[in-house]
Amino acid sequence: MVERKKAISKEQIESIAWLARIEISKKELELFSRQLNDILFYFSKIDEVNTKSIPPSYHVLDLVNVLRKDEVKPSLSEDISQIAPQTKGKFVKAPRMA
Repeated sequence: MVERKKAISKEQIESIAWLARIEISKKELELFSRQLNDILFYFSKIDEVNTKSIPPSYHVLDLVNVLRKDEVKPSLSEDISQIAPQTKGKFVKAPRMA
């Protein structure tokens, strides 16, 4: 097996579990330790790739938001007061929240 530069200790995993209020067994501690360190190892492989000639990007696809034109429209018709259970003047009256 290749020597790993970064490793998450079992104490760190126990600390994370305590912060997350999760009880883990010794068997799970061994499993999570191995799995998390494998994940870090795979990320370290990405660090080995030469990216000096590649410009930084925020997203791999050139996406932009497609927005509709903002047009002012009336929100409620005047007939809303006819179907509202209670009104006060031109306003709809709602039950009091406790």
